[in-house]
Amino acid sequence: MLHLTAKNFSMEINKSSLPVVVMFSAAWCGKCAKPLVEDMEPSYKNRVLFCEVEVDESARLADRYNATSIVPTFAFFQNGRLLGELHGVMEDTTLEKHIQKIFRNC
Repeated sequence: MLHLTAKNFSMEINKSSLPVVVMFSAAWCGKCAKPLVEDMEPSYKNRVLFCEVEVDESARLADRYNATSIVPTFAFFQNGRLLGELHGVMEDTTLEKHIQKIFRNC
């Protein structure tokens, strides 16, 4: 999973030829979805780019995507455009269905 900060966020999102799923989370969050995403990531290899933003490290970036009060938050991008967001703790099937719905051909 690619680690994003305020310094590289726009560049990585805009240059990706793949759809991008950004997970905003915090190291202190006991309900973190990182293991869920890490398990899911191999099945989308070369089809979806998975990234993470640490909200405490990049607070302004987290604010921009409403990822401050509910952790985790997922933001979905394609061609540099935000297509949708998903907030809160969820099952892997919920995230996968959302990815398939937003990025229909993945």
